[in-house]
Amino acid sequence: MRNYKLLTPGPLTTTDSVKREMLFDHCTWDDDYKQITQEIRAGLLELAHVQEPEYTAVLMQGSGTFGVESVLTSAVGAEETLLIAANGAYGERMADMAEHAGISYLLYREDYDKIISPERVRQLLEENPQITHVSMVHSETTSGVLNDIAAVGAVVKAAGKVFIVDAMSSFGGVDIPVGELGIDFIISSANKCIQGVPGFSFIICRTSELEKCRGKARSLSLDLYDQWLTMKKDGKWRYTSPTHVVLAFAQAMRELKEEGGIPARSRRYQENNRLLIRRMAELGIRPYVSEDIQGPIITTFYYPEGRDFSFQEMYQYIKERGYAIYPGKVTDADTFRVGNIGEIYSEDMEKVCGLVKEFLEER
Repeated sequence: MRNYKLLTPGPLTTTDSVKREMLFDHCTWDDDYKQITQEIRAGLLELAHVQEPEYTAVLMQGSGTFGVESVLTSAVGAEETLLIAANGAYGERMADMAEHAGISYLLYREDYDKIISPERVRQLLEENPQITHVSMVHSETTSGVLNDIAAVGAVVKAAGKVFIVDAMSSFGGVDIPVGELGIDFIISSANKCIQGVPGFSFIICRTSELEKCRGKARSLSLDLYDQWLTMKKDGKWRYTSPTHVVLAFAQAMRELKEEGGIPARSRRYQENNRLLIRRMAELGIRPYVSEDIQGPIITTFYYPEGRDFSFQEMYQYIKERGYAIYPGKVTDADTFRVGNIGEIYSEDMEKVCGLVKEFLEER
C-alpha cells in the first residue's frame, strides 16, 4: 500500500509512536489496563477545564456518531423534547438519530454557510416551552464553519435547558472551557484533534445531568448511564473495549501535553489553516464560508471557475503524490475540502497547494 497523509477532519495522520502502541495485545481485565482508562478519563476532564465530582468522562465503543447517539438516546426521555440546531450534515444526522429512536424533536435548519443564530434559538425556546434539551455541532465539517457555542450556550442555560454539544472535530484543537460555557454533554472521538486512531468516542458529562439518564436509554449497548456506572468503579468497560485504540489514545494524550497542550496545538492548526487559505487564494480558489466564521479544522473550497476536471481526477493526482483530500459535502455548490489537523505542518500545506497548482496547470 502506498503511504500518504490525510488532509481530512479525521481519521487523520498520526505519529509513528502512536501507531507503535497498537503492537501490544492487552487484556481488558488487567488492573494496569483499567488504570489507563481511568487516566484517560481524568486527562479529558483536565482538557475540558472541569473536574470531579461536577463533571465526569465516559468512553464509548464506536465512532463519534455512536457517542452522539448514545447521548441523545440516553439523555432525552420519553416525555422530553430536543431542539436540534443544524447548519450541516452532522447536525442533520442528529435529526436522523431522533427519528430512528422515536425522540420528540424540533429541527432548526440554518444555511450551511451561516452560523447557528443564538437569537433564533432563543425565539424557538420561547415559542416551544416543551423543549428540554438543545443540541448542536461546534465545528461543522460539512462546510468548515465554527459555530459560536458560547453565545448559544448562554441562551440555552438562561432558559434552563440541557445543552448538548457535538465537538467531534474541535475538542483538543480548540480550547473549550466546558463548565464556563454551561455545556452538559460534550462529545468527541479518539481519532480527531487529540490525534489518536478510530475506535471509541468520549463524552464529558455534567454528573447531575448524567444521573438523570438512569433508565432512559433506548439502547442497551449505547446506554450512557450504565456505561458510566461500570466504568467509574475501576475503569472497566461494560463490553469488549478497543484495547489497541485505547493504548494509542493514551500515547496521543501524552504527545498533546508534550506539544504544549491545546493552546500549542490550536496555534499549529490555525497557522496551517491560514496558510492553506492564503495559498489557495493565490490560485484563484476561494473558501465557501466567510473568514469570520471559518474554523481552523477543515476548509471547503469552491472549484476554480472554468474547471474541466472531476474531483476524482484531482483527488487521484494528489493522492499519488502523498496526500488525501476530501470531496465536498455541501449540496448547493461544487466544492472540495482540505483538512489541516493531525500530524500536519506548514510544509504539508505548502506541498498540497503546490500539487493543486501543478494539477491545474496540467489541465
